[in-house]
Amino acid sequence: MNQYETVFILTPVLSDDQMKEAVNKFKDVLTQNGAEIISEENWGLKKLAYPIQKKSTGFYALIEFNAEPQTIKTLETAYRRDEKVLRYLTVKMEKYAAEYAEKRRNNKSSKEA
Repeated sequence: MNQYETVFILTPVLSDDQMKEAVNKFKDVLTQNGAEIISEENWGLKKLAYPIQKKSTGFYALIEFNAEPQTIKTLETAYRRDEKVLRYLTVKMEKYAAEYAEKRRNNKSSKEA
């Protein structure tokens, strides 16, 4: 299994409940295909660098997970089929990126405590 992280931008016209429901839908796609979710971050409503579909803001979400490579195809097909998703990017993390992400999560959790 490889470690991946995926970031996706959801349309800004969603309510908070609809946004959380969409994030949970993609987490379910991952878990149903044998992925192990490591962490999830909701970055909230952010301004986009350029308009996408005439929208200048979007809800950003990040999910880190371990999965087999074929799971990525299923996830990205789900992104393409969902009209709420403006953009998405899934990246396989190399060893050093995974270590950095773990440090970042640990620092974030220690600051919150």
